[in-house]
Amino acid sequence: MRIQNVKGGYDFLPNEQKIRNYINEVIIRNFKLYGFKSIETPILCYYDMLSNKYDEDSDILKEIYRLKDQGNRDLGLRYDLTVPFAKFIALNKNNISFPFKRYEIAKVFRDGPVKVGRDREFTQCDADVVGITGQYIEAELLSIFVKTFKELGININIKYNSRKLMNGLILDSGVSKDLLQSITTIIDKKDKITKEVFLQMLNEKGIGSETVNKLMDLFSLTLEELNKRFNDSNNELIKEGLLEVNKLCDCLVELNIKDICSFDVTLARGQNYYTGNVFEVYDLEARVKGSIAAGGRYDKMIGNFIGDGCEYPAVGISFGLTSIYEILKSKVDTTYSETDIYIIPMNTEIDCLKIANRLRNVGYSVEVEMNNKKLKKSLNYANKECIRYVIVVGANELETRKITIKDMINGNDITTSFSEIEKLKLRCN
Repeated sequence: MRIQNVKGGYDFLPNEQKIRNYINEVIIRNFKLYGFKSIETPILCYYDMLSNKYDEDSDILKEIYRLKDQGNRDLGLRYDLTVPFAKFIALNKNNISFPFKRYEIAKVFRDGPVKVGRDREFTQCDADVVGITGQYIEAELLSIFVKTFKELGININIKYNSRKLMNGLILDSGVSKDLLQSITTIIDKKDKITKEVFLQMLNEKGIGSETVNKLMDLFSLTLEELNKRFNDSNNELIKEGLLEVNKLCDCLVELNIKDICSFDVTLARGQNYYTGNVFEVYDLEARVKGSIAAGGRYDKMIGNFIGDGCEYPAVGISFGLTSIYEILKSKVDTTYSETDIYIIPMNTEIDCLKIANRLRNVGYSVEVEMNNKKLKKSLNYANKECIRYVIVVGANELETRKITIKDMINGNDITTSFSEIEKLKLRCN
């Protein structure tokens, strides 16, 4: 037996987990500041729920971990948190108030290629809103990106586009409706592959050279050029798409974050459930290939799940913890201990446990040495683990009912009586 992790899954040492926890804390703090509430959904899902609405060429279908349970039910591990959230709304719509704003930070799984910033088991940090139409809420979600990445010290560019606009342009070029989803997937790869490969992928779909040339032309236009060319268009998808993109752009200007954002007519996002504006966030220093956060509007998914004829407009964003961790792993200070106080017994173990519990009750993180190490080795351990405060408790301390707290950073000593332990005011991390 080889003891090893499955490819694309990793162990994280305490110092590594400190960084991941720090990232999550910043993200959660900002989600809460914008009024989002925490929920939790199951990892295991029915496969047909995960695969619904995808064509057979969709990359996501190839990446679903599929399995059977003992009842021979066809199941899969969730590949994102959006589909399970749509299911959550379908099952709980009578128990929640709309608009409903939730966040969830949890593991997802994709059986895809492994590279820096992209694992097979990874954590997503999602925030979604159900029950609000229009671009004001979209602009607010993008402002969460801006605020959070600023706090994390990562300079970003946010790309945005409209799936309505994209679909309209593809159909306007002469592509048949049945090829819409597969051509969208190819267009999304336009700036990520060579021109030769891009053209080959289009030709393999059996579309003519005239249509290919029109696609090449349309998907190289700027937003300003699209507005001029389709100012009087009868194509409803293009008209609605441009209206929504332009409205979002106006909001970004008013929120003073337009300089961080840029329009990209080829941006589709991988999932076909998106119905309106979509977004992807990139590290300006390109330390990670691909996006480090993303999102978009998916107004039809929840209604399709429920099937009650009602509309459930929805939009959400997701932070990629793995990608963000790769950027910050050498930049975040981990030379601190999550333990505030280390207590060393000198044949006084039970008394030290009592002291430790009193300190924990007032909020200090306390560790007690329990291996009967010599004092020097115990102090070396405290230094190695960067624990700032050390208390040595021996017979003298028990007799005098006083303890001395040693500050391992500046060498100062603080003496207090047993009765005053809870009144200690230590400078902790």
